[in-house]
Amino acid sequence: MTDYGHDLLFGTFVTPTAKNAEHVLDMAVATDRAGLDLVTFQDHPYQPAFLDTSTLLAFAAARTENVHLSANVANLPLRPPAVLARAAASLDILSGGRFELGIGAGGFWDAIAAMGGRKLTPGQGVTALKEAIQIIRELWDVDNPEIVRVDGEYYTARGAKRGPRPAHDIAIWVGAYKPRMLELTGAMGDGWLPTLEYIEGGLARVPDANARIDAAAAEAGRDPADVRRVFNFMRVGFAPSERGLLNGPPEAWVDHIADMALNYGVSAFIIGGDDIAMTERFGAEVAPAARELVARERGR
Repeated sequence: MTDYGHDLLFGTFVTPTAKNAEHVLDMAVATDRAGLDLVTFQDHPYQPAFLDTSTLLAFAAARTENVHLSANVANLPLRPPAVLARAAASLDILSGGRFELGIGAGGFWDAIAAMGGRKLTPGQGVTALKEAIQIIRELWDVDNPEIVRVDGEYYTARGAKRGPRPAHDIAIWVGAYKPRMLELTGAMGDGWLPTLEYIEGGLARVPDANARIDAAAAEAGRDPADVRRVFNFMRVGFAPSERGLLNGPPEAWVDHIADMALNYGVSAFIIGGDDIAMTERFGAEVAPAARELVARERGR
């Protein structure tokens, strides 16, 4: 069991439904006012019922003050990496350093192709994501006097100029589940961003995934603790009695979070549900108590 020692972060996973656009923005504002750390939005550009996530992120940034924002996760096949890098840096500057880059290789390939994107196999998607992350980091590295040159199989940058400089070191959080994606996360990512309910085997399989990420990080000459574990939780709720993981009274949530932080390495907890009252309670009754409990246990 592993504790990577990161400070705890708490946030929301918001469905960007176009017909409920005002509620989507209200969720972002509520997340901010509740004192939480992150507001994140799904990114499915082929879904006509959804707002465009890149546009939504900019609008939500203008409506909030302290909370950090991210796609959860950005759909790389429909967002070219060089353009994504500049968009991310721009939003980070405009928001005062409050943007993080959640990114994925893509998955709904027929829908991606229907929007004009390239239909890749899962293996090709991993290679493409590796090339994209290299390009993104190169464009952010404004202190390097050389022009950007990446000759990838799926993405290239031949002579691109660097910049603009982000307002802070933007984290790249990778949505990953399969072995090659986990290895890529360890080698190149700043965070692992899965949804717990999508991990085959659930929480019991997290140590195995952590070990694969850690081994890849070490092989790349990195400290495994450099990779933050950022988890989405979708089946959550408050109830008088405990019903499951993050489903029960606030004190049960606190115990679950402490266990995941201290024994499974999870340090960022993002909840779904699109519920403002639950968001407010998460910020008031869970996040401060969980931070206090984990700090106390780490101090022993």
